[in-house]
Amino acid sequence: MIYYVEDDVNIRGLALYALEQSGLPARGFSSAGEFYAACRQQVPSLILLDIMLPEEDGISILKRLRSQPETRDIPIMMITAKGSEFDVVTGLDSGADDYLTKPFGMMELVSRANALLRRSQRRDDQQREKDSPAIELANVRISPKHRSVKVSGKEISLTRKEFDLLYLLMQNKELVFTREHLLTSIWGWDFGGNTRTVDVHIQTLRKKLREASALIETVHGVGYRVRDQLVEKADPSHEPPEFREQADPSHEPAAHESSESLHVPPINPSHRQSNNPPREQPL
Repeated sequence: MIYYVEDDVNIRGLALYALEQSGLPARGFSSAGEFYAACRQQVPSLILLDIMLPEEDGISILKRLRSQPETRDIPIMMITAKGSEFDVVTGLDSGADDYLTKPFGMMELVSRANALLRRSQRRDDQQREKDSPAIELANVRISPKHRSVKVSGKEISLTRKEFDLLYLLMQNKELVFTREHLLTSIWGWDFGGNTRTVDVHIQTLRKKLREASALIETVHGVGYRVRDQLVEKADPSHEPPEFREQADPSHEPAAHESSESLHVPPINPSHRQSNNPPREQPL
């Protein structure tokens, strides 16, 4: 939920409409009193704040929010007509995460709001990850606090995306993730690539996991999951088509291959054609 404190009813209404149409739930308030009452009922995920307000100005509200444990980490964007360099610096130094001057475009407002929400989500995820205990499945141990992975006691080197991908799968063992879900969770909804990116990273992960590569299982037609224990090597037909071995068209059968294995029908000697010309019959 996004809270917007703005005493101009027209600006507030237009901004709330743009946010709602973009899939971002939002509520508006004309004064600090209404805003504080709403915060006691529900803490918002983002606050948009004007500076010139009745009862209490936006900078005072901002400082109060940053002093309270319940609201100190909420992303806050100042939206105001005060656009001088001094005003911007004052707002940012007082604890604002972003500063937007009036007049502004609705598309820019929505884009900035989404950016702040993504940044806040990443921060929350990283904090939860640091507080999470290490996970051990089969002979693989992953520690989010130290960002390390060990296979049979030996540490392996993973990129940031490879680590995040493996951690997500191990954290949700036996749960099947689609490629689209993994792409959105690890690379973000605005990533310009496709699901092929997920397949490539899974293949690299399996190589680095060495003898524990079977821990990551391909679920045919769906995606991937991590098993609670190592399983036998998966059927190649469960792999995406792009990773299956292609038949070599230049392959020549070996000399020991039988005619039966090559499906060559036996030749009837009576059907063979002679290269000698036919003999003339005596008159």
